[in-house]
Amino acid sequence: MAASNVRDWFVREVLPLEEILTRFLHRNWRNRSDVEDLRQDVYAQVLRAAKERIPDKTKPFVMATARNLIIDRIRKEQIVPIDAADIDAIEVAADTPGPDRVVTARDTLRRLQGALDHLPPRCREVVVLRRIDGLSRHEIAARLGIAEKTVADHITRGMCAIATELFGDASGEGRNT
Repeated sequence: MAASNVRDWFVREVLPLEEILTRFLHRNWRNRSDVEDLRQDVYAQVLRAAKERIPDKTKPFVMATARNLIIDRIRKEQIVPIDAADIDAIEVAADTPGPDRVVTARDTLRRLQGALDHLPPRCREVVVLRRIDGLSRHEIAARLGIAEKTVADHITRGMCAIATELFGDASGEGRNT
């Protein structure tokens, strides 16, 4: 499957499901601080599968992937190591990212900031309030004095523009600033 086809499908079909997916994860996962990581893991699994074959029905596929991921995480949490008392004796590397990951993360943040800077002001404001500040569509609409439908439109357009900026458009030519 061509990368541009998968990317276009993901932006067109999967990203608009983000609110539904996030609500599902909030309802079904007890630790709210893990929800964003779970959502990213769902996206990664969906993209991996789509590289082999794009599913016919996107929403059921995404939701089933989320459900299976939650089930796998629950199973893993229930496993208790036999030698739990010896954990302190095991030398474990610090959980700090290496220099390569720091450089990659900084580059990604720089590119994301550039993509945000290219959005129209109102669209950027809505995306930041939703994705960074974590406000609901209802809260954003009330704060900005606009309709929830307008908020949803700004989020969709903004996220699609950011995805195109970061990952390229259908021709494979992203800005990659």
